[in-house]
Amino acid sequence: MRFMMMLKSEEGSGPPEGPSQRLMEEMGNLMEEMTKAGILLDTGGLRETAESTQMHWDRGDLTVLDGPFAEAKEVVGGYAIVQAKSKEEALEWAKRFVQIHADEFTITAEVREIIEPPEEWT
Repeated sequence: MRFMMMLKSEEGSGPPEGPSQRLMEEMGNLMEEMTKAGILLDTGGLRETAESTQMHWDRGDLTVLDGPFAEAKEVVGGYAIVQAKSKEEALEWAKRFVQIHADEFTITAEVREIIEPPEEWT
């Protein structure tokens, strides 16, 4: 089973100087552990919404908007794709991931199972 962890926070709510050295080291250690365990398939951070573009399709009409987006409260700032035996296992890894952030950030990890494509698509 594959799961996507979407890591959300209020844009710009982290420390102005960026993540601490401690956080970066602990994150690196966890990523290494997850990779060795065969759990981590992919991970990455996302640039701020000021550099993003939204496309909205509404019954034949396409609207394209460039960021920043004033109405955005929580935004996805990063993601991880993991392979786990169960949702409970994926949630345990997500819990460890968010707890590393200690008091530096307020983040939410949304964990959702990835729907596998039908065999004829692969």
